[in-house]
Formats: sequence, C-alpha cells, structure tokens
Amino acid sequence: MTDIALTPSAASRVATIASKQGKPAILRLAVEGGGCSGFQYRFGLADTVEGDDLAVETDGVTLVVDAVSLDLVRGAAVDYIEDLGGAAFKVTNPNATAGCGCGSSFSI
Repeated sequence: MTDIALTPSAASRVATIASKQGKPAILRLAVEGGGCSGFQYRFGLADTVEGDDLAVETDGVTLVVDAVSLDLVRGAAVDYIEDLGGAAFKVTNPNATAGCGCGSSFSI
C-alpha cells in the first residue's frame, strides 16, 4: 500500500497555484486537532521538504506530510474536485471512521 497519493488533478492545481505565487510546487498536508469530528486537514504551499517528511511526487509536484500527520492519513489520496458546490482539495482517507459535511474534518 502506498503511504499517500497525490492525484494528477490535484498536482495540476498545485502547480497552477504555486506558479502564480512564485513558489515551489510543494503541497503540505497536515492534520490538526479540531474541526467538527476531532481532526481536520490543513493544506498549504511549502518552501522545503523537512527532514521527517514523507514526500511523494506526481507530475512534478511534491506532496509532503510530516511523520505525526502521516499516522492519521496513511493510505489516503489527495484529489482536487470541481463541482457545483465549488472547488476544493479532498482527502480520501481509509483511516477515517467518520467525517462531516464540510469534508475537511474527520475522526479515527
């Protein structure tokens, strides 16, 4: 099983955002306490890959996850979805036992 995956759709969106901001195409996914269900995902562009990060690459874009967050998202996929409700990064996390309507909060 792959530790974590970044879909081509998400990689394309990160590349576009990074290019507009003049930053490296590195997306950091972190998990924090809080949200409706106990944990929430946090996304942001990163300047570098840290020593304990897991880094995976898709189409020239790097997804990085710190060691603590990785325990909560191992096996997940990060996608970028556009639909009538808007556009957002979405994490499909096999470890989550419950989620909420906002899609950015989960419990284990």
